[in-house]
Amino acid sequence: MKIPITLLLAVGLFFSNFSRAGEKTIEPTGTRPNIFFILTDDQGYGDWKCTGHPLLATPNVDRLAAESVRLENFQVSSSCSPTRAALLTGMHEFRNGVTHTQTPRDQLWKDATTLPELLASAGYRTGFIGKWHLGNDWGYAPQDRGFQWCSTNRDGPREHFDPMMVRNCKREKVKGYREDIYFDDAMKFITESGDQPFFAYLSTYSPHDPLAAPEEFVAPFRGKVPEQQAQYLGMVANLDYNIGRIMAFLKEKGLDEKTIVVLMSDNGGTWGLDVYNANMRGCKATAWEGGTRVFSFWRWAGHWPPHQVENLTAHLDVLPTLCELSGAKIPEKLQGKLEGYSLLPLLESKKPIVWHDDRMLFQHVARWPSGLAAEHKYAMAGVRQGHYLLVRSRPCDSPKCSNENFGFQCSTLRSVIAGGKEATYTADNAAFHWGVSEPGRWSLFHLKKDPACKKDLAKSESARAGSMAKAYDKWWDDVYPVMIERGGDLEMKWDKKLLEKKLSSEAAAN
Repeated sequence: MKIPITLLLAVGLFFSNFSRAGEKTIEPTGTRPNIFFILTDDQGYGDWKCTGHPLLATPNVDRLAAESVRLENFQVSSSCSPTRAALLTGMHEFRNGVTHTQTPRDQLWKDATTLPELLASAGYRTGFIGKWHLGNDWGYAPQDRGFQWCSTNRDGPREHFDPMMVRNCKREKVKGYREDIYFDDAMKFITESGDQPFFAYLSTYSPHDPLAAPEEFVAPFRGKVPEQQAQYLGMVANLDYNIGRIMAFLKEKGLDEKTIVVLMSDNGGTWGLDVYNANMRGCKATAWEGGTRVFSFWRWAGHWPPHQVENLTAHLDVLPTLCELSGAKIPEKLQGKLEGYSLLPLLESKKPIVWHDDRMLFQHVARWPSGLAAEHKYAMAGVRQGHYLLVRSRPCDSPKCSNENFGFQCSTLRSVIAGGKEATYTADNAAFHWGVSEPGRWSLFHLKKDPACKKDLAKSESARAGSMAKAYDKWWDDVYPVMIERGGDLEMKWDKKLLEKKLSSEAAAN
C-alpha cells in the first residue's frame, strides 16, 4: 500500500518534535504568558522615531517602546543567520556551525536544542512566520526544529507583492504586500491557538534588500533622500503600521496583558546608514558598534514597569529568559552549555541593578571564504564587556582570500586602506563605517562615551585591553574545533559555482 507523503511528513514531524524536546509535553495552564516575538531584518538601531531618526514617523513602535523595558546595550551577531542561530539556541553561532548566510554554513547544527522545542515541551503552541535562514533541507527547516505551524513565502526577499505563500507545506498565491500577509498569518495562528499558550516567532524580510514597499509608505520620503533609501524607509514605516495592527489585535482579543511582546532586529544598520545611524560607527557585517547593537523592546503590560536598562545584554539571553517565564524545563545536559542568562531580574527591576557585570561577549563577523577560518582569527573580531569594545577591524593576511573566492569582507577593508570612499550601504563614508584598525594590535573604546569609536583607550587602559584580548584567545581556542566539527568552515554552494565558472573560463581561454 502506498502511504501518502503528507501522512509520512506528519508522522515524522510528530516523532521529531517529541524526541528532540526531550521532555513529555505537559498540560498548559492559564497563568503562563503568551509570547509574540518580532525579529526585523537588516534594520539599524536608529531606524525608529523613538531611537532618534530625523525622518521616520513611527507612532506604533514609539508607543510600544514607551510601554516596554528598553535594553539599550543589547548585542546580536553582525549578520542574519548567526543571530538567528544564537537567539534560538542560547549558544554562540560558532557552536552551532553557523558562520555565514550561504548553505551549508547557514544550517543550524542538527543536534542543537531550540527554543520552540523547549516551549512546545512546556505545552506551548509554536508558530513560525516569515524568514528562517537556518537551512531548508530535510531536517533543517522550521517544522523540523520545533515549530508546529509554519508560514513563509516561496521566493523570500525578492517577492514583495502577491507572493506564493507556503503554509504548513501547502502553497497558495496570495494578493497583497508580503509583510501585511505575515502579520495576517500571525493573527490567524493566534486565533487558532485558542486557550493554549502560544509562542509566535514572526521574522520579517523587511527592510532587507531588494527594497520595495507600497507607494503610500514610500511617498513621504521621496525628494528627501535618494530613491533606494526612500524605499528602505518605506519598508520601516510599513513595519510600524503592522506592529500597530498586531498590538490592536491583541488588545481586541483580550490578550494584551497575557502576552509578552518582544521587538528586536537581527544586525546593525544597512541601507539607512547614510541617513542616520545614532552616531554609531559601523554597519551590518562589521565589528564596530553599529554592526551589532540593536533595539530590543520587551513589553508585558501590567507586569513589567517601563524603564531603560544599560547592562550588557544579548540575543544569547532570549532562550533562558523565555524558558524561565514559560516554565519550560531546560534539560540538565544543556544547562551548563548555555551562554546566555535570564533577563528577568532586569525586566522586573525599575532601578539599576548589578547583573553579570563581568560578562564578556565574543563577536566575529566570520563570512570568510570556505576553508580559511584559521587565517581569519583576528579579522573583524570583537570582545564586549560592559560599555567597552575591544576590536580588531582588519583584513586577513592570507593571499588565498580575495574577492574572487568570496573574501568580500576583507576585500572591502583592503579597499578602505587604499583610499576607497564607497562600500556596501554607504556612498562616501567607507573609511568611517568600514573603518580599519591599526595592524598587529587590538583597539579599545568606551561606547557609552564614544559610540563613534574615535578615542582608542588601548594604551591608557592597557590592563583591561590585555585581559579582554587574553579572554578572546582562550575563547577562540575553545570554540574553533567545535565550529569546525559542526560545519562552520565547509565549502559553500557559491564556492562550487565559482569554481565551475572559473574552470569554464580557463577552458574557453585555452
